[in-house]
Amino acid sequence: MLSENTVKEIGLIRSKYHDAQSSLLPALYVVQREHGWLSPEALKEVGEILNVPKAEVKGVSTFYAMFRHKPIGRHLIQLCTNVACMIMGSENLLNILKDRYGLEPNGTTVDGRFSLVVMECIGACGTAPAMLVDTDFHDNLTEKRITEILESYK
Repeated sequence: MLSENTVKEIGLIRSKYHDAQSSLLPALYVVQREHGWLSPEALKEVGEILNVPKAEVKGVSTFYAMFRHKPIGRHLIQLCTNVACMIMGSENLLNILKDRYGLEPNGTTVDGRFSLVVMECIGACGTAPAMLVDTDFHDNLTEKRITEILESYK
């Protein structure tokens, strides 16, 4: 169930757009910000608030990689694995995440601290390998740095 504040925020977003479909992406973002993911119930509520068919809401939410459809850990790690990052060692970093944290791609640690998404590119080829933790950008990663960075997210 969406909070009263979220419903109000979605209404405000809707008022800024010519049609409901245009307000769908920002509305979904607001819901995900509140809950951390988009449940089927939340998608239904967004559709009802915006008067957009449920199928369209689900279609939009599943098209974009930024939306999550299952609960995630307290911190989301997005590790880049494009060619530049792979050449500079992101595959080794992925193995460190697996070995030290038990973290598989699209998985969550047992303690719920981290979830991992492998990204194709986050636009940091010149300072590869790179990752995002939540919205924090980290580049020039090494085995030591990635461990230090993740330990700071308690």
